[in-house]
Amino acid sequence: MNSYNVNKIENNQLEITGKGVSVLWKEANTLTDFISAWDKETQKEIEFKSLHDTENLYFQFRVYDNQVHIDKTDNTNASINESDRVELFFRANESLDPYYCLEIDPSPRVMDFKAKPNKNFDFDWKWPNDGLEVKSTIEKDYFIVEGSISKESLEQLNLIKNNKIETGIYRAKYNKVNDTDYEPTWISWVNPNTLEPNFHTPTSFGVLNLI
Repeated sequence: MNSYNVNKIENNQLEITGKGVSVLWKEANTLTDFISAWDKETQKEIEFKSLHDTENLYFQFRVYDNQVHIDKTDNTNASINESDRVELFFRANESLDPYYCLEIDPSPRVMDFKAKPNKNFDFDWKWPNDGLEVKSTIEKDYFIVEGSISKESLEQLNLIKNNKIETGIYRAKYNKVNDTDYEPTWISWVNPNTLEPNFHTPTSFGVLNLI
């Protein structure tokens, strides 16, 4: 499985601003190995970083894009689902029974849900209270989504095992095809090796190693 080392920092030192300006981010490894397994066109760069302390897992996406699409119909999951976004999926094991999904657009609106195999989604489920903080900013040529997830919530969901978190890291890019319609390009850290676009499969996950 693909793996990424999450470096450790001192407690309560990293402030989530949505701008990715904390000097502590210099201590993080930068992951840029993202692919679109079902689209031959070259995609713009995506940078993912993560850090942790004894209380939280921190993450930052920097997505290079000068044509960000956000569906502003309303603030429902349906609207988020039609928008550019970044995604983190977490699983306890390869069975995906269950796994937990965070899909975040550049607003940042969060679509959080619990899932089981065969795309059995529970949208009534929400990430544990006070376990998630997300902020974002949109600049001319990129957007940033920055957040923290409490380790208490991850442990409550049985997602940290031997300092490892099995994680999927993804991006959905919506491209304008005419005056009213957009079509998504699906981008992931790990190549799921599926014929059709599919993140909801065991082969799309890698491992975050908490150093």
